[in-house]
Amino acid sequence: MHDTLAVVGATGAVGRIVLQQLETRDFPYKRLKLLASERSVGQEVTVKGETIKIELLAPGAFKDVDLVIASTPDEVSAEFVPYAVEEGAVVVDESAFWRMDPSVPLIVPEVNPEAIADHKGIIASPNCSTTQMVVALAPLHKACKIKRVVVSTYQATSGAGLAGNVELMTSTQKVLDGETPASKTFQYPIGFNLIPQIGSEKFEGYTSEEMKLVYETRKIMGDDNIQVCPTAVRVPVTIGHSESILVETEQPISVEQARELFGAAPGITVVDDLQGQRYPMPRDCDGKDDVFVGRIRRDISGQGNGIAFWCVSDNLRKGAATNAVQIAELLQQSVATA
Repeated sequence: MHDTLAVVGATGAVGRIVLQQLETRDFPYKRLKLLASERSVGQEVTVKGETIKIELLAPGAFKDVDLVIASTPDEVSAEFVPYAVEEGAVVVDESAFWRMDPSVPLIVPEVNPEAIADHKGIIASPNCSTTQMVVALAPLHKACKIKRVVVSTYQATSGAGLAGNVELMTSTQKVLDGETPASKTFQYPIGFNLIPQIGSEKFEGYTSEEMKLVYETRKIMGDDNIQVCPTAVRVPVTIGHSESILVETEQPISVEQARELFGAAPGITVVDDLQGQRYPMPRDCDGKDDVFVGRIRRDISGQGNGIAFWCVSDNLRKGAATNAVQIAELLQQSVATA
């Protein structure tokens, strides 16, 4: 058991779910310390029946802390995570800042738990859209070795934080009222709309969000030969990222084999009955920790050994908070067996 656990960004959308998960999963610690920006200092939060005051995130805040779960913007992580490591803490970081650092393992516990042994004080949790995709890809890759992935993501507004959901609600109401909605969080009004850009232009017309799917997938799967062609779209849904995925494998795989592999894999729930109109949808996955897979079918375009499927997950849970707490649980297990 770690004596003192600190949660950074405790009052944010993901931080709040981290606290819920600590309670729901009965994560063991002796003392919990909650850190946030100045505007949240002094607020009180109850976790496991204990009322705790939010403290200021500052360089000296990590003294005597053993484990940190941090949910902050990249620039905050870049500044404060080194202070925690200097104090001897291990940090599970959810920002994008450390993910592609060669010295930092990028972990999805269902996919590459063994990589956690290589940490040097920082462990990164992937982007939400990458996390759910690699959970679904892992059993296929293990059985038949994936060569190529074509993925289109349909990402909820909560991926842009609480402000994203507020803007969706106000934008939708403005349209219903016959008014022209303003846009601040997103490039364009999101109500009754889709925006085929998440992030800035990064590489040959692909955005930063799309390139995360390329680079992070290769790192987590431990295979730089996997080719990924991504498209990321913001959609007017509050919770739950959806993905349309086409996978080309080295060895042939049938729909029945793929369904069996998905069904036997940890962290995946199969909902796949087209005739019965049963398939994963964001509203059904809201508040759940699994990755949901359905619409499993053969690639009929004749381009090789292809399987297509639909994948949905709660982006604030498995895509962020749940994955971070699962990483912390892996650390607990490694400490217990050391």
